[in-house]
Amino acid sequence: MENLKNKKVYIETLGCQMNKSDAERMFGMLEYMGYEKTEEPKQADLLIINTCSIRKLSEDKAYSQIGVWGKWKKTRPDIKIAFSGCVAQQVKEDLFKRAPYVDLVIGTQRLYELPELIKRVEAGERVCSCEESPYAEKDYKINRVKSINAWVPIMEGCNNFCSYCIVPYTRGRERSRDFINIMNEVKKALSEGFKEITLLGQNVDSYHGKGLNGEDINLSGLLKAINAIDEYGKFRIRFVTSYPTDITDELIDTVINCDKVCEYFHIPMQSGDDYVLKKMNRRYDVQTYEKICNHIRTRVPDVTITSDFIAGFPGETEEQFQNTLDTMKCLELDYSNTAAYSPREKTVAAKWVDKFIPEEEKVERLARLNETNRQCCVISNEKYIGRTLEVLVEKFENHDGKNVISGRTRNNKMVHIPCEKDLIGKFVDVKIIGSKTWYLKGELV
Repeated sequence: MENLKNKKVYIETLGCQMNKSDAERMFGMLEYMGYEKTEEPKQADLLIINTCSIRKLSEDKAYSQIGVWGKWKKTRPDIKIAFSGCVAQQVKEDLFKRAPYVDLVIGTQRLYELPELIKRVEAGERVCSCEESPYAEKDYKINRVKSINAWVPIMEGCNNFCSYCIVPYTRGRERSRDFINIMNEVKKALSEGFKEITLLGQNVDSYHGKGLNGEDINLSGLLKAINAIDEYGKFRIRFVTSYPTDITDELIDTVINCDKVCEYFHIPMQSGDDYVLKKMNRRYDVQTYEKICNHIRTRVPDVTITSDFIAGFPGETEEQFQNTLDTMKCLELDYSNTAAYSPREKTVAAKWVDKFIPEEEKVERLARLNETNRQCCVISNEKYIGRTLEVLVEKFENHDGKNVISGRTRNNKMVHIPCEKDLIGKFVDVKIIGSKTWYLKGELV
């Protein structure tokens, strides 16, 4: 192995938790090759932008960033620039025409090919690897961000083809990771001191692997297997993201019966109007989604249900948008991620140009959606005042001269607590004494 110990790498990551997990794996592979991680891009010999294409704003940010790096390369021609992630999977070698200073384009399904590709780039080649066939997973160290939570991908891709979503085109069809590899990764993270494991998938409910004896393992089976790990002390388990109609009674039973699995479901709804849901190619209507939420709430005490919504979908009328606002209130969702519709190349909805909502109207609808979301959060948080909850501490900071610890409850509520001691990684009992829009205020019991 060539000695590259003096070389430094900087990775700029945009987008979802899956991208963040990919970056941790890239850091691990590059560390194996002798690269040292740096937080200062101007000090780096290798610059990587790990891109997200879910919205145009993220895509534009990626192009803007490599434009800056391209200018640096005029005075430092030895810098190597890599373009990875979902946008890379879309544009492939066409990126070289737009950004001739880029040395490497690597798609989402070729992650574990990175060491071989870097060798070729270091030898002076310009390389594009965006094949749709996944490159075999290899057992490299994962250089995780210092935290109490470890992201563990269990499946990737999506077969749903919602009319607005680029994921099936950038991450491909659904593929589940090997059960043994997942279990080994979880145990390694726990042995390193991580106290929370979050299982990731674009449609995490679709996980399907093979157990030690060749038996079929679904998400419930995987959760049970991780829950049974007892040699590393106390820890929590979460999973995201769930497709509404793929949530089974078996999965709900697993959340109830497994003491380490948290009472939290993230279930994207996207619209609260039946016609818009049909145009989005979602496989449920408002009544079905409501039944799913009510069923979970009836069975799982103190469950938190969060969601996603889009404002200004092509052809959405004011009445249909108002239905979304009314539905969000009716469902009493605890929190929702919100966004204005952004057309994505290759998707069905991107072709409906004649139905696009004017930008200023989308922005105005998004503002109303955010306000409704804020109101729902206030109502949700107020319910916990006076209760004592277990919090896993994530941060210890000084705010306005006062030391504060922050962490999450089992059902994913953020809590801020005055405290003079650094208790990061500890489970503490906290009495909730107040609430704000986005968090709870507590005191140690």
